[in-house]
Amino acid sequence: MAHKKWVVRDADKEKASAISEKFDIDAFIAFLLVSRGIDDDLTVSSFLSKSFETVSPFNFADMEEASFTIGDAIDNGEKICIYGDYDCDGVTSTALLLSFLQSEGADVFYYIPDRVSEGYGINTAAIDKIYEKGAKLIVTVDNGISSVDEAEYIYSLGMRLVVTDHHQLGDTLPRAEAIVNPHRPENELDFRDYCGVGVAFKLAEAMYEGELSDLIEEYIDLVAIGTLADVVPLVGENRAFVREGLKKINNYPRPALEAFVNTNGVKQYTSGEIVFQLCPRINAMGRMGDASRAVEFLISTDEEDCAYKYEQLCLENTRRQEMEKEILDDVNRKIEENPSLVTGRVIVVDGRGYHHGVTGIVASHIVEKYSKPAFIVSVDGDGTARGSARSVEGFNIYEAISSCSADLIRFGGHPQAAGITLNESKINDFRQHINDYALKNYEIMPPQTLDIDLKISPNYLTVELADELSVLEPYGASNPQAVFGVYKMKLLSVTPLKEGKHIRLELEKKGKVIRAVKFGVSPEAFPYKPGDILDLAVRISKSIFRERQYLSVQAVDIRLSETDDGKYFKEKNDYELYRISKRSEPSLYPDREVCAVIYKYLKVNNGWSYTYDDLYFRLQNRITYGQLMFALKAFEQAGLIKLNGKIELLTPQGKVNLEETKVLITLRERLKLG
Repeated sequence: MAHKKWVVRDADKEKASAISEKFDIDAFIAFLLVSRGIDDDLTVSSFLSKSFETVSPFNFADMEEASFTIGDAIDNGEKICIYGDYDCDGVTSTALLLSFLQSEGADVFYYIPDRVSEGYGINTAAIDKIYEKGAKLIVTVDNGISSVDEAEYIYSLGMRLVVTDHHQLGDTLPRAEAIVNPHRPENELDFRDYCGVGVAFKLAEAMYEGELSDLIEEYIDLVAIGTLADVVPLVGENRAFVREGLKKINNYPRPALEAFVNTNGVKQYTSGEIVFQLCPRINAMGRMGDASRAVEFLISTDEEDCAYKYEQLCLENTRRQEMEKEILDDVNRKIEENPSLVTGRVIVVDGRGYHHGVTGIVASHIVEKYSKPAFIVSVDGDGTARGSARSVEGFNIYEAISSCSADLIRFGGHPQAAGITLNESKINDFRQHINDYALKNYEIMPPQTLDIDLKISPNYLTVELADELSVLEPYGASNPQAVFGVYKMKLLSVTPLKEGKHIRLELEKKGKVIRAVKFGVSPEAFPYKPGDILDLAVRISKSIFRERQYLSVQAVDIRLSETDDGKYFKEKNDYELYRISKRSEPSLYPDREVCAVIYKYLKVNNGWSYTYDDLYFRLQNRITYGQLMFALKAFEQAGLIKLNGKIELLTPQGKVNLEETKVLITLRERLKLG
């Protein structure tokens, strides 16, 4: 994976000390709260509160109109259609509002568009189907705010529309009886970062004439799942949604979630288990086919039926994983055959017949590997190409796409994720134009970052600290699990786990020994050896085995101590700018002394089996990044090494003069070196 820039959070220590004393919480916890902006009595009290604090649903503009419109339709016996979405937020929104309206006596059904054939949001073909079923009112959940033309079509057929959505507003709002969206300026809301299911719950709250506790007991688990899946900030009312939802899942789950709980066997589910175990299975149904199967799973009340439907979710998720791996392998093969695909600012890889439901996930893998915005584009048989994009923090992918709109049929999205549709013949033009935009507007590309909450001595990594950290739960966006930096640890041993799929590290500092697990890394791919002095970014938790408590330490990231992030990112950027625009930078040239340093290190280590970046960090205080890369190319041209992802030493044929290699001759000319 790409090297990340470590950013250590800062906080007002005096303020943290005062909060620690006033609220009787651990000093470390108080520091973490202050570093995350939870730094006054009101916000700390609200964050630590165990009560369910809710705002009035009528603080949303149009909420009264929405509840009256739907209520009148129920009273008049009109057929209502809930128009949902195929992701986890849309599925839980649909299941919640469907169940609630049925309990209110509504004649209601739902419609979720097919991801592949229909795409996101309302479409006219779907409207026709809904009309044929006799619906008089359409209520959207998790979509609809941008459906201006479709809304007019709905009214042209004599139907009405209520929009509930949480996405950003466009320049024009659709025609509707009511539009409930937390981003409307007319709202009287301090907190606006609800997801779709959160808005649907507020609608149910507005319509329900009983006690709020009844709604919480019935639906809060669905709200929690959708809120976690949509990665909205876990503060304000969202935090209460998830906290109460986890209680329901753990103590009295609905039949569907009981099937999930029984199958996985976890004693106490946290937000992490829901995000990584349940949400992908719900999402898989929409990615691979018919999302309505996930809705039917969530609303089922029969134990055997739920068990069967959960098994189907698992099978579809497995199929999704297989499809994802197949596409990722093909993308990596294309990059290996054509490395120029990843030398630019933005990566655009296209292939025929990629499943549209998983291209976004594959794009995320490519971003993680190369630390660059990435598009994975699937070309259909008719020459239409559709792509999914993911970005790095700080690079607005939506603005970048907008600058290339002439190449596209349509596009949409957000700063970090987007989708495009274009003709196959335009892919190369789009690749060039979006890279031109990135080069012009981002001379220095934003690096991927890892937030370190606190530098800490390994002596403080204890079960007791893990216990204290529980007050921060539930974790999620804007409230992630704490990451601690432990520095200058001597690596003692590396032990393979799970048939070599993971590793356990034993490390020591001043007599304190810790053990940490690094998931997803084999011993063969681990670039460090016993004796190395390492810095680790770790998360900690408590595990119980045979009624004894143990500390679990998970290594999030590992690097050689004294790694200089600033030097690395500047030098790599200089190297890439030269490759893209031939911009001169004398520090790129590897002179004889630099080449000797690099080659000697390769000789001592009998080549190199890890990434070129890992090799750079071994030599960082003696060379620049560009010098390493040009030296390796010169070594290859001189017959000293073979580059194939790894570095294999060769026996040179005769005397070698590196300065006469083509790469160094060209480099000297362009740098105007004598």
